[in-house]
Amino acid sequence: MAEIIQERIEDRLPELQQLERIGLFSRAEIKAIIKKASDLEYRIQRRTLFKEDFINYVQRIGYSFKKDEIENSIVHRVQGVFRRASAKWKDDVQLWLSYVVFCKKWATKVQLSKVFSAMLAIHSNKPALWIMAAKWEMEDRLSSESARQLFLRALRFHPECPKLYQEYFRMELMHAEKLRKEKQEFEKAKMDVGNLEYAEEILMGELARIIYKNSVNIIKSAEFHVSLLSIAQLFDFAKDLQREIYDDLQALHTDDPLTWDYVARRELEIESQPGEEPPTAKQTKVAEVGRREERCCAVYEEAVKTLRTEAMCKCYINFCMERFAKKTSSRLLREKRLERTMVAFRKAHDLKLLPEFQYKQWSELLLRHDFLTEALEVAGAGMELFPGSVMTWQVKLQVLIASKSPDVAMLFEEAFVHLKPQICLPLWISWAEWSEGAKSQEDTEAIFKKAVLAVTGGDSVTLKDKYLDWAYRSGGYKKARAVFKSLQESRPFSVDFFRKMIQFEKEQESCKIANLREYYERALREFGSVDSDLWMDYIKEELNHPLGRPEHCGQIYWRAMKMLQGESAELFVAKHAVHQAGQL
Repeated sequence: MAEIIQERIEDRLPELQQLERIGLFSRAEIKAIIKKASDLEYRIQRRTLFKEDFINYVQRIGYSFKKDEIENSIVHRVQGVFRRASAKWKDDVQLWLSYVVFCKKWATKVQLSKVFSAMLAIHSNKPALWIMAAKWEMEDRLSSESARQLFLRALRFHPECPKLYQEYFRMELMHAEKLRKEKQEFEKAKMDVGNLEYAEEILMGELARIIYKNSVNIIKSAEFHVSLLSIAQLFDFAKDLQREIYDDLQALHTDDPLTWDYVARRELEIESQPGEEPPTAKQTKVAEVGRREERCCAVYEEAVKTLRTEAMCKCYINFCMERFAKKTSSRLLREKRLERTMVAFRKAHDLKLLPEFQYKQWSELLLRHDFLTEALEVAGAGMELFPGSVMTWQVKLQVLIASKSPDVAMLFEEAFVHLKPQICLPLWISWAEWSEGAKSQEDTEAIFKKAVLAVTGGDSVTLKDKYLDWAYRSGGYKKARAVFKSLQESRPFSVDFFRKMIQFEKEQESCKIANLREYYERALREFGSVDSDLWMDYIKEELNHPLGRPEHCGQIYWRAMKMLQGESAELFVAKHAVHQAGQL
């Protein structure tokens, strides 16, 4: 092994002498380079090989130099290291990609082409790598034929991959566009193009059309169809192809909501028809936008009649909501958009195709525009259709609260009768929040007490935190401590539950160390095995409080070391060491 390494070092001497001669490195630096190179050579020649050693070798040899400051032999050496590493760790895609990046920066195009071939021979199951190689052939080597061959090979391995078809389709359109520009330039320069063949079919994108026809026979999806149409629309010369794809979309996917959604939204991009009255100077852009939106909604209306599904109604409503959310200075257009949105919601409701979430959207929209009676009607309809949904009950309660109805408390009580206890937490919180603003402290506390008994498990943690916050807001520290005492054995808790009480105690004029110790001890009983911060804060409290006992810190430290596990213990030791260093 030593002989091989010595030979490789000697092979490097001419280039190192050249680098010294041109003044890039001094003699001392050259010696250091030789020493480091020997060490790296030994690492990649030993019996047990590590990928990191190869990567370090590559980085040390050539990555940090500028191209005009290294000789070809260094580039060849890096390539050799990459070849050996990729042969050893064939499955490492990241290593192959690093090899590709290096070759793009330093090596020849021929060399990179070989790298892509070797990589794809091993990773033929990854469509993204085929696409990367084909794009490089098309964009960097300017070889559309090589890119085409790569796509065709890729499709043999992945005959149903939408992304491959999309990129292949795009590549053929780019190729046609490039040929068209070439021909135009030759014609502009009045050059003889007799030796060059520019078939009219190719110039019109016939190859792309063939790919389109084959792909839609294999991937029968409206989404895929629309994606190809979106690509075709990027090329102005492909108008005929765009029309063909659009017509096929309507013919092949009539029963797909995405088709109708696309057709309707397309009306936004179409200018007014010749038969329509053009906008006057006063109407201008606003009138034109209004007309286009009317045409969109007419398509959606037709779609809902033809395709009576929840998904189709959702597309219609989403479109109307999007248009309504767009800012406009025209009051008339804003009112028209609101009216269209209400019509879409009402249509879906009449067809019984409105999901519970959209009943919520509808009610909130009515509330925002002060249609309280209509909002109450919609919320009631949603609640009747989805009596087991917390959301619909919340919406009805939200409307009643906004309208200052006297029936709010009664509806809360009714909700808990109809709903399963394990899903009622949002309603208990809403009731308590409403009561805090509308009822007495006694009524609100009664609600919290009922909620604590009704809500169990993990959901009760949030409720207890909110109960404690309310107690401090409404009755100060004394009230909060009373609530804490009443809940201190009602597990489970959150760390914040105890930290809130610690903070409340610190905010008092006479902060009692005995109370702080009680809160810390109770918190550590629950979280002492996982929370290193609690232990550190306890130690700091004993050190910093006027009545604290610093001599207890050692005992607290050893208790923490016994209770904390794994990483928590290591973290605690590190924090404690940093704290002690700061104290010194």
